[in-house]
Amino acid sequence: MGADGLGQRVLRKEDRRFITGKSRYTDDIAVARATHAVFVRSPYAHARIRNIDASEALAMPGVHAVLTGKDFAEDKLGSLICGWMIHSKDGTPMKVGAHPSIAADTVKHVGDQVAVVIADTREQARDAAEKVAVDYEELPAVIDPVKAMEPGAPQIHPEAPNNHIFTWPIGDEAATDAAFKDAAHVVKIDVVNNRLIPNAIEPRAALAVYDEAEESYTLYNTTQNPHVARLVLSAFVGVAPEHKLRVVGPDVGGGFGSKIYVYPEETVCLWASKKVGRPVRWTAERTESFLTDAHARDHVTHAEMAFDADHRIIGFKVNTIANIGAYMQIFSSVTPTYLYGTLLSGQYDMKNIYCEVTAVYTNTNCVDAYRGAGRPEATYLLERLIEKAAREMGVDRVELRRKNFIKSFPHQTPVIMNYDSGDFDALIEKALELADYKGLPARKEEAKTRGKLRGLGFSTYIEACGLAPSAAVGSLGAGVGQWESAEVRVNPTGNVEVLTGSHSHGQGHETVFAQLIADRLGIGVENVQIVHGDTDKVQFGMGTYGSRSGPVGLNAIHKALEKVEAKAKKIAAHLMEAAEDDIVIEGGKLKVAGTDKELSFGEVSLAAYTAHNLPQGIEPGLKEGAFYDPINFTFPSGCHVCEVEVDPDTGHTEIVKFTAVDDFGNIMNPMIVEGQVHGGLTQGIGQAMFEGCIYDKETGQLLTGSYMDYCMPRAADVPSYTLGHSTTVCPSNPLGLKGCGEAGAIGSPPSVINAIIDATGSDNIAMPATPERVWRAIHG
Repeated sequence: MGADGLGQRVLRKEDRRFITGKSRYTDDIAVARATHAVFVRSPYAHARIRNIDASEALAMPGVHAVLTGKDFAEDKLGSLICGWMIHSKDGTPMKVGAHPSIAADTVKHVGDQVAVVIADTREQARDAAEKVAVDYEELPAVIDPVKAMEPGAPQIHPEAPNNHIFTWPIGDEAATDAAFKDAAHVVKIDVVNNRLIPNAIEPRAALAVYDEAEESYTLYNTTQNPHVARLVLSAFVGVAPEHKLRVVGPDVGGGFGSKIYVYPEETVCLWASKKVGRPVRWTAERTESFLTDAHARDHVTHAEMAFDADHRIIGFKVNTIANIGAYMQIFSSVTPTYLYGTLLSGQYDMKNIYCEVTAVYTNTNCVDAYRGAGRPEATYLLERLIEKAAREMGVDRVELRRKNFIKSFPHQTPVIMNYDSGDFDALIEKALELADYKGLPARKEEAKTRGKLRGLGFSTYIEACGLAPSAAVGSLGAGVGQWESAEVRVNPTGNVEVLTGSHSHGQGHETVFAQLIADRLGIGVENVQIVHGDTDKVQFGMGTYGSRSGPVGLNAIHKALEKVEAKAKKIAAHLMEAAEDDIVIEGGKLKVAGTDKELSFGEVSLAAYTAHNLPQGIEPGLKEGAFYDPINFTFPSGCHVCEVEVDPDTGHTEIVKFTAVDDFGNIMNPMIVEGQVHGGLTQGIGQAMFEGCIYDKETGQLLTGSYMDYCMPRAADVPSYTLGHSTTVCPSNPLGLKGCGEAGAIGSPPSVINAIIDATGSDNIAMPATPERVWRAIHG
């Protein structure tokens, strides 16, 4: 294995342009004659649009157009879609309300767009937007998802009576009820998983260009999946035929799930570019991001767990109300269902689980997938309940976990998933060692001498990554497949281009994907170019989310690379008059085993393209493609241990140590994996201690609409993390990968809250555990 091969800490290739400011984000792309879009947004959570008077705005300098929802509807363009069909327990399909790109009749949350102003400059468009006079009839709004289902609550979509979208079940209700009747102990919990607002460094942006000569469109966009965006915009919204629409995702400054979706703004920019005959550019201001980037989490849950006399789990019942917001988006139906309910078994050998999830519309912004997507919610509920059970039953929390861990694999859970690998005892053993669990009592006593409360909290987790297989997810309601595509092109001089349907928004794909090529062909990563994010260059791909880039995207490259290697060996064997089975690839050369005969990879690739001396039946060139459709999900797992110190006089909590031990299967680049874990842990700590989206319960105004009110974790708020790995190789894909992108955000929130509970002795700790909440919990 060379210095650039798999498993090596190779510095990220892409960082050079990022660090030196040479990257190209959507807002950096220059096109001639570009105009600027500014949206007119509703100040009301729920209102009827009586009239829009744009005459004063249209008369202002530089203004080309003011377009409304009625204009959009007159052009017969469709609504945005939800990409996963869920059925209620009575068999009826989910109730999907229309999601127009510009509201024509009724606005359904603060920030809903009612018009767009197109002008020569952003300043001109902003000034004109302020002069668009909208006559609203304010309507009653409902913000609380529980109240939204009550009789007489304001109705948001006529398609969804009582704002009820679906009630989705999973598990065996009768068997679970029977298990509870035999229980020696039943532990109950009520939790709220707080609503979050994603905060990527780069705000959402779009640049739309209509080519009148070709009757075609190009959209530069902050997207995690350009091909899916093109599919939705063409097949469902109807902006243009698929072959007349190019979507480009250039450098993307963070996504975390919030840039998976097709949003109204990019749809409107495409449509407007033809209407005004000029390119249209839009970049969100941070206030717009707070109002309209898809929010996350927002569950209200009651759960009960049944134990036998030996403290083994015999039943688990969950009832969750999921706030979907005003509209459904691409993954909003699957996040609180198949990405949540199917992970409720966690690392524990449970025979009986029954879960019901009720999805509800409210007059708030849309809620959809965000780093972890369903798995953080499941893990938080489960791990809070396990630690509460240990306290109530008077047993050691580590031993309670160990007693209930799954011991052998594969393991079929009662909620669909078939775990293929893992060693949960090894994870917790290593975590106990790295966290110095034995020394905790002494550290607690020392903290008392300083007037501080010290506590330690555990969280074990398992997640499902790399959504798969396509036939399975299709049977469960998915609107697309979950395969990935790749093409490996070896140029005549021996350097390599890899075209992948995966898309990078900060994960390091350009390095890790190149490492696979370097490892196999024996060339340097500098000789490998990764091409992604352009529907005109890459065959159809499914993008990046759910930690699928390695387990699915990299395995697609692996399959294409196998074909390249096989063809190269055939050519080399022919050129060196050797048996094909005797050809090995080592150090950038194709060699005849046991001899000194060899050809450089460049010599073989040149021979493939000159085609002067090829084996019979071999086509010229050295380029191969592949599609990879996984046979199963992958199942990363881990044990996180958080240790905190709480000041009882102020409620201030300091994380003094955080230990994360994870099983990600084979690791391609340890440095990049560690960076992913660090980022995920910080986001999870943010949810646990700082972040929380709050709406006014009466008016629906967003009260946390800026960084003055929405608190993000800073460097001083997080410790220097202690990381460890306990690896079991994934048997479900050729490279043995499990994925690492979301783990930190999944395992950290419950470990933080459990630590604060351990320190304070109070179960009354909710996320975010602000100093005020902690102080009130201590002082009762």
